[in-house]
Amino acid sequence: MASTDYTQMMKDMMSNFPMDTSSFESLAKSQAALAEKMSAVAIEAAQKSTDLSAKWMQDTLSKLSNMTTAKAEPADYAKAMTDFVSSSAESTAEHMAAFADIAKRVQTETLELMLAAGKDMSEDMTAAARKATNDFAAAAKNGAQVTSTSTNV
Repeated sequence: MASTDYTQMMKDMMSNFPMDTSSFESLAKSQAALAEKMSAVAIEAAQKSTDLSAKWMQDTLSKLSNMTTAKAEPADYAKAMTDFVSSSAESTAEHMAAFADIAKRVQTETLELMLAAGKDMSEDMTAAARKATNDFAAAAKNGAQVTSTSTNV
């Protein structure tokens, strides 16, 4: 009576199901590239926002120094205050619009990156699924042949 070696049969079957780790490596590289691009967008936005804030502060301090100089007439103080408030309001509107442009640009670039990443991931997943299907079909065919050979012995 012949004894079937199930351990050897399982080893043979599993060796016919190769594990391809290249898809995992590709995924890690894609994620790192996406993170790098997203970081670049965030850093650029932070730099622009900082520059804009510094410019706004310099403009405000310049206007404030004009307001704080000694005046000959009391009415000149009221006029200086009115001019300062008026120019500050205009400056605020301009700078807030500039901040909104920076935010809009970040939003647009982020959306473009996410759409591109989604498209790339979809293509990668489709290719990996096709490859896995083909590999498993071939391995199953080989496994069936090995099993039939093992049981015939």
